[in-house]
Amino acid sequence: MQTAEKAQQPQPFKQRKSFATRRQEVAGIRFKFPTKIPVIIERYPREKYLPPLDKTKFLVPQELSMSQFVAIIRNRMSLLPSQAFYLLIDNHGLANMSLTIAQVYKEHRDDDGFLYMTYASQEMFGTNEPGVETILKNS
Repeated sequence: MQTAEKAQQPQPFKQRKSFATRRQEVAGIRFKFPTKIPVIIERYPREKYLPPLDKTKFLVPQELSMSQFVAIIRNRMSLLPSQAFYLLIDNHGLANMSLTIAQVYKEHRDDDGFLYMTYASQEMFGTNEPGVETILKNS
């Protein structure tokens, strides 16, 4: 039987849409908005402290820096300055905050054309479950 927490957890974007559908969607986005980067941001599955975002798909101006993008997401989530927030790129690690979204996209975009990011709180570090801390150690 599923717990209430697991039942509320939405299915990851890659599992909701086929590869061909995602690839076609990116092609349409890039044709219509050539200066925007298609980004998927999902909540870390075991995240307990940060609220869920109201959407997962974002079109981000390519010249926006990672630090500006993080500030926008933090604001969208109404986080306090004291609340820790980490944005993992493709579940591998943290991006340099001075890079532009275009630079991160060039290096980390998925084969389907989206740039995948996962957000988590500092409280995830040091848990006994393998999670964000394992991802960061292995990156």
